[in-house]
Amino acid sequence: MDPAQVRALYRGFLREARKFTDYNVREYIKRRSRQGFRQSGNAAEAFASGKEQLEVVKRQTVVYSLYAPRLKNVMEIGKARKA
Repeated sequence: MDPAQVRALYRGFLREARKFTDYNVREYIKRRSRQGFRQSGNAAEAFASGKEQLEVVKRQTVVYSLYAPRLKNVMEIGKARKA
């Protein structure tokens, strides 16, 4: 496990987070990803756990896309006006 693999794993989390339509879920995944990578103790153990968690997030992305509401969140509407 080298730093490039760790960065790729982190980017994978962020990439999957962008796929969620709900602002709250998307930001939660981003926040938990940052926290998880900052708190990693044993590098090999944390990397293996991170790969497992990424697979869970990927499955949740698919499930959530099937049942998620198509309405925008208030936070997303505010960002669209500023942009």
